[in-house]
Amino acid sequence: MTCSPRRAMFAPVAPADGRERPGLWACQTQHIERAMKRHATPATLATLDRLARSPIHLLHRAGQCAEDLFHAEIKDRDLTPRQLAVLVTVARTEGLSQTGLVARTGIDRSTLADIVRRMQKKGLLQRRRTKEDARAYAVRLTGEGRRALRAAEPVAKRVDVRILEALPARRRGQFIDALTAIVAAFEKQPPDAR
Repeated sequence: MTCSPRRAMFAPVAPADGRERPGLWACQTQHIERAMKRHATPATLATLDRLARSPIHLLHRAGQCAEDLFHAEIKDRDLTPRQLAVLVTVARTEGLSQTGLVARTGIDRSTLADIVRRMQKKGLLQRRRTKEDARAYAVRLTGEGRRALRAAEPVAKRVDVRILEALPARRRGQFIDALTAIVAAFEKQPPDAR
């Protein structure tokens, strides 16, 4: 796997045990550390050390690498991971309102409205006012949306496998469990407490 320059620290390297493991978590830390020791100030080194142990930074970087993998695999299909999440969710719950999509995908309301509008223009989704609430929209897949979902699901599964292959097999379930626990813990909090 090759990463874009801003993702360079997540390119594959041979770990200390000598077995090369491709994947985004195998960081080129030795190379970066040597370069930083030659050129960085003590303050810069302290900042990098903090970032290397910062969950918010590492989750962001991991997300960037996962998106890079997804875009490399999806190629010219013009679909983002968030759009795929919307397609999957709508396929499982046809006629779901946009508010329901926000709750199920975790995508904020204004971003989701923009995503739905763009997907509607691409012919992947259709929106109709609900009978229960004239202010709300029910969202459904179009035929093109179903085709896009069928084409993208195997790609997403390959990306999921590649991401998890960065970890030893015994830690993959723990990794998913940890991410799930983080999401669940913050979803329980009211929005203003997050």
